[in-house]
Amino acid sequence: MSIGFRVQPRVAASKDLVGGLAGVPTSIASDNMARLFAGGCGLRPHHRGGALLGTAFTVRTRPGDNLMVHKAIDMAEPGDVVVVDAGGDLTNAIIGEIMLSIAARRGLAGFVIDGAVRDTDHIAASPLPVYARGVTHRGPYKDGPGELNGPVSIGGMPVMPGDIIIGDADGVLAIPQAEAAEVARLSRAQMAREQAILASIADGSIDRSWVDATLKARGCML
Repeated sequence: MSIGFRVQPRVAASKDLVGGLAGVPTSIASDNMARLFAGGCGLRPHHRGGALLGTAFTVRTRPGDNLMVHKAIDMAEPGDVVVVDAGGDLTNAIIGEIMLSIAARRGLAGFVIDGAVRDTDHIAASPLPVYARGVTHRGPYKDGPGELNGPVSIGGMPVMPGDIIIGDADGVLAIPQAEAAEVARLSRAQMAREQAILASIADGSIDRSWVDATLKARGCML
């Protein structure tokens, strides 16, 4: 599909829906989404640490151009995550210190960029989450075209405006609003089970009989 100049309205999500996923690791949320979404393979955190959580404000832009990313920063609301489909191109940086500083001042929740960033010393010292595919010193163009609040693809992961975005050291994941409450419920149940497993490891009571039972069920001769 061709890319033009299109600005569509922001899609909001309730605070309860977003907050329900606070503290849920991406690995566990992924387990409860059938492990189908890679979370943007190749995108890594560049900030100093800390989880990403917010509502997707999507941008699709010509590779190496950040005109519409500037517009997104101006339009986005506190708690939004600016999710940029820049085609995975690493030739020109999409954001740097100035844009990050404006976004932080406006209370945005972070950035996910399928493209490059620069001013990484500043990003590395900042608490504002920034996930990107790579780094380059070359600055961006500001000509467009680009589109706001339409469907995008981040490293093969589909993202719709209003999706709940979570991120940690393992990567990022987009959770559709219609699935968010159930993913949160299942994830918290899994987190409780895993804590029980870790406790049984610590006290020596862990039961590993399931391994041989599974192998036998698959026809393995032990």
